[in-house]
Amino acid sequence: MITLIIFLGIAALLALFLVNVFNHFARLRNLVKDAWSNIDVALKRRYDLIPNLVETVKGYAKHEKSTLESVINARNAAMAVPSGDINAQIKAENQLQQSLRSIFALGEAYPDLKANANYLDLQQKLNEIEENLERARRYYNGSVRENNTYGESVPGVLVASLFKYQHFDYFEAEEASRANVKVDFS
Repeated sequence: MITLIIFLGIAALLALFLVNVFNHFARLRNLVKDAWSNIDVALKRRYDLIPNLVETVKGYAKHEKSTLESVINARNAAMAVPSGDINAQIKAENQLQQSLRSIFALGEAYPDLKANANYLDLQQKLNEIEENLERARRYYNGSVRENNTYGESVPGVLVASLFKYQHFDYFEAEEASRANVKVDFS
């Protein structure tokens, strides 16, 4: 009888432990998804703005067709990623970010474009969206750090596979954006 009571006590403690770990995993996963939804809203705003920006640039930089096409292709690729695949979305967004840099470089090459009020307004809106994205990405990365740390440390790692733990990727700067900028005044 005493062994049955001890066994039931141990089973109850184990069940409480597993419930606690499961709830912690659920809370962290929901934090990451909440953080991602903030990014997703800003990305949708950016997706809507990009075609207007491209159309404005087209009028001034007609022979920059490949640059404009790469921006549109990167936008379409980012929009085509399934909404639940956060890690693939991060990769697509990094490529879109790179192509957007090239379109702003065109503004420097075409003074008439840089003076265009519509272009300046679109650029300001895109800069505001990028600032919102930067804050949302920091929050996302903090949520991912918390989720990944718990899933890779004790007690989470002991039952991670049992609760279908999901590892999330960080938003990180692309290698191309880490390179030094070449400044030439000649």
